[in-house]
Amino acid sequence: MTIKTQLWQRTDASGELDNVIKEAAALLRNQQVVAFPTETVYGLGADATNEAAVRRIFEAKGRPSDNPLIVHVGERSQVDELVTRIPDVAEKLMDQFWPGPLTLVLPSNHKAAHNVTAGLDTVAIRMPSDPIALAILKETGLPLAAPSANRSGRPSPTDAEHVYQDLNGRIAGIVDGGPTGVGVESTVIDCTTEIPIILRPGGVTKEDVEQLIPRVIIDPALAGQTEHQPKSPGMKYTHYAPESPLWLIEGDDEFFRQQLEALKDEGQRVAVIASHELASQLNHEHVTACGSREHLAEVAGELYRALRHYKKTDIDVILCESFPEHGVGAAIMNRLRKAATQKIKQY
Repeated sequence: MTIKTQLWQRTDASGELDNVIKEAAALLRNQQVVAFPTETVYGLGADATNEAAVRRIFEAKGRPSDNPLIVHVGERSQVDELVTRIPDVAEKLMDQFWPGPLTLVLPSNHKAAHNVTAGLDTVAIRMPSDPIALAILKETGLPLAAPSANRSGRPSPTDAEHVYQDLNGRIAGIVDGGPTGVGVESTVIDCTTEIPIILRPGGVTKEDVEQLIPRVIIDPALAGQTEHQPKSPGMKYTHYAPESPLWLIEGDDEFFRQQLEALKDEGQRVAVIASHELASQLNHEHVTACGSREHLAEVAGELYRALRHYKKTDIDVILCESFPEHGVGAAIMNRLRKAATQKIKQY
């Protein structure tokens, strides 16, 4: 069923923005689904305590129902309303990184809707730092389930136009807050285990966390070593895929150029996503540079925009450079490996 999607254009006038927030909050309180910016990507919000409202998220996205959602809160007190306890390590992480791009998996008291937690005994919660997101959360007075505001499997949206492309006619509203900053989703850490486990790398790096707590480990599922039901979004299904097949090239610059030339010789229409360093070496028409290898935060901020840039009507295959996996590079490579249809490695 197609519904009318209200698009609130970006505005810097405080009075107009206040009205937008009130209108968006009214829809959310009325069990509707509204997209809004966060500091990571655009989120698709609905009342996290209302199963019918949350079901509209799954319907709009075409998302598998065993994939849990992250609950966004505007006040720390809302966490207490959703969990049985807050471990000491979670308190430390909240004190240091909230509001910000960090999600904590905590023991659920089942006040979040069953389809938010996918039936698990845990719930994933974060407090975003984007001022529009916080204003909407505080205006509604509700915890909001808010996965990325895109069709399931597509690259996450870092701009309101991306949301409109995917979800116009499927949701009640879109609040345009301009481009997002971090560009990749939040880091997810399971705090229900003796040693905290990173379930998804993101805007807060492992190195950041290790400065605060003595030990944190990476979930083996990130390397495809387990088949358990996921505790976090982004662990199980194909995600972030562009329209055309994405080939992830893991090797040096010369190896990348060889792969590009081989495909061109076959008559393939090839696009390239690369660092500034590699892009400057290529004599090729379709090249999108998404930042420097020396500034991976810039790459993270541009990654999804680059993945959405090329249409399958124009391009047969996209070749993408690999990036160093330190810092936010771990999140970049996690997303690229999930988006890739083929991985070509230099030996």
